Amino acid sequence: MNALELLKEQHDEVEQMFEKIENVTGPRKKALFEKLADALAVHATIEEKHFYPSVKAEQTEELLREAVEEHLSVKRLIADSMKCDPEDEQFDAKIAVLKEQVLEHAKEEEKELFPKVRKLLSRDELDDLGMVMEDMVKDLQGMGAPRMQVPSETGAPAPL
Repeated sequence: MNALELLKEQHDEVEQMFEKIENVTGPRKKALFEKLADALAVHATIEEKHFYPSVKAEQTEELLREAVEEHLSVKRLIADSMKCDPEDEQFDAKIAVLKEQVLEHAKEEEKELFPKVRKLLSRDELDDLGMVMEDMVKDLQGMGAPRMQVPSETGAPAPL
């Protein structure tokens, strides 16, 4: 799977997770949030470690700077939500804001960044990058709970 296909697939999966988490309560809500937080942590990591550095160019740099700032905001919301009881009213408010930020970020990437990346990288380059990113996804998921790294990543945006 090429890099853009992988990221789009992850965007779609996260959107579905948000829909599910809004419709459950109790222990199921906590479990779904943990799954969502893991997915977002993995997604941000592969973008910051592989995708963004590979597509950094004059025509993408501003979008990438905005993207890492958006990631920082999302990470802070995840870290705050991890401290909340899912039955607390504030938890639902945090998830609503998280959903809004994540879906807007995904939409911006797909509409603005991805078309520029298609012009920058060849199909083979996108395929190779996708393989590297897929390998990192497997490694991160193998760690067990990627979300546990998020609180340590809330001080500053990731470097480009």
